[in-house]
Order: sequence, then structure tokens, then C-alpha cells
Amino acid sequence: MMFGSVEHPRSWARHLVLTRDLQRDTGGFTEFVGLPFVHMASPIYLQHRARRGPTFREVLLVHAVARIVYAGAIDHIQGSWVKLGLDGMSQILQAGVDDLGGTLMDENISRAAGARHGTAVGESDFRSLVEPLGRRLVQRTTLYERLDTTTASTGGV
Repeated sequence: MMFGSVEHPRSWARHLVLTRDLQRDTGGFTEFVGLPFVHMASPIYLQHRARRGPTFREVLLVHAVARIVYAGAIDHIQGSWVKLGLDGMSQILQAGVDDLGGTLMDENISRAAGARHGTAVGESDFRSLVEPLGRRLVQRTTLYERLDTTTASTGGV
């Protein structure tokens, strides 16, 4: 769910409830990914038709509330280190997020919109992020099947 551009918190809440109910009917979602709107070079923002993106408080709340709303329905809440950076990820890992996503090579969508993050992050970067929080880095497949954890490089925590 991309959020923080033209919609309001009531829209976010409705989306969470509707997708939770859809998940109960279909079982098709493996995770929720909250994607804060990156405004700096976004055309909709430059045309004065969108706000400057969510505050960091709103980002924390969306992820924390998603963990509560999806409890028993969607098991994984993923943060976007590309949009938030590793410092931001450290904070949202403490607000309900259990998945870092994965490594990317030269991500360009968020960076084109003005994000400062999105270049390659490796295993040691992720390990340095999660271990001080008492988490363990686990490499997984797209369907959340664990791979050999002795060579973990991406995935959940």
C-alpha cells in the first residue's frame, strides 16, 4: 500500500480492513508492504496535487496498526528500506515489521522520485541492522519458505 500522497488516514484504515477481509476469503497475500510516498521529484507533487508524503510518525503507525489488523490473517509485515533507509527500518522493526524485503541492485523508481536510499545493501548491512534488536537474519523464498540460514542474505527477521 503506497500511502501519504493524496489519501487520508481513514483511507489507510479502510484499505487494511478490506484487504484483511479479502485475505480471509482468499488466503492470497503473503505479506503487507507499506510504501511511504516519496514526493521530492514525483510529478503529482511537483504539480501541487499531492502532499509531501507521510510523516515518520504516520509511517510507524501504519506498520504498527497493520500488524494488529492483520493478526491471524497476514503473517508478515514488510518495511521498505529503499524508502526509509536503514535507520528508519531500525525503528519500524520495533513497531511490528518482521520483514526487510530483499537486496536490490540499483533500484530506480524510488530514487527517481527523490529517495536517497535504494542502492545495494548486503548481508552484513542487514545483519548489523537486526542483531542489535535481538533479531536473527533469515533468507527466505517469496513464499516465506526458509532457506539455509548459514548463508542468509535477505528476507525476514
